Amino acid sequence: MKICVRDHKVPFKTHKLYDVIVDDEEIETLVTHDPATVSGWIDNTEILHQCRLHRLIVGLDVEWRPHFSSSNCPAHHVATLQLCVAESCLIFQILHASKIPRRLKEFLADPDYTFVGVGVKHDARRLWNDWGLQVSNTRDLRYWAAKELNEKELRGAGLKDLAREVLGEDMNKPLNVTLSRWDNRLLSKCQVAYACLDAYFSFEIGRRLSAWY
Repeated sequence: MKICVRDHKVPFKTHKLYDVIVDDEEIETLVTHDPATVSGWIDNTEILHQCRLHRLIVGLDVEWRPHFSSSNCPAHHVATLQLCVAESCLIFQILHASKIPRRLKEFLADPDYTFVGVGVKHDARRLWNDWGLQVSNTRDLRYWAAKELNEKELRGAGLKDLAREVLGEDMNKPLNVTLSRWDNRLLSKCQVAYACLDAYFSFEIGRRLSAWY
């Protein structure tokens, strides 16, 4: 899998815009800490997909600063929330936001939307515990794939395994990026690609598994 990140170098302090290119696919990726920019992304997404809002699939993932200590220190707060619908991804740097926009709360709480990911219930619980965000309707891709493909062993699969099994794609998830400083105000291109692709492949797997999408 060939991955390239193109920076649009937009002249704004509120956000950065990238294209994350995977083989022949381009995922427009918006990175922001700005509540109004988040609301704008949600509005645009609902307009573009208005014909399927009653059954919208959204890839969801979160990242946080990892602990390297063996002590019983509490986990760091979720630093980024990633959402993906089709070839559009949002990376919300929630840790650096002045507030959480009402539109995001409404979007996550909409029971007509299905938020998909690996371990997505755990991610939803983290969002609730750390930020008071309720994700109303989640579906774990592991159990969904196991049921649709009649392969019980997929219940213990990771996203890389599911991407290979369902999409025929070989994901690259470098450990040094997994364990990087997700609380940084400025994310590296490697972090942007990693965060984007986790949400994007979650969406694509959910779309492929869904017979009615």
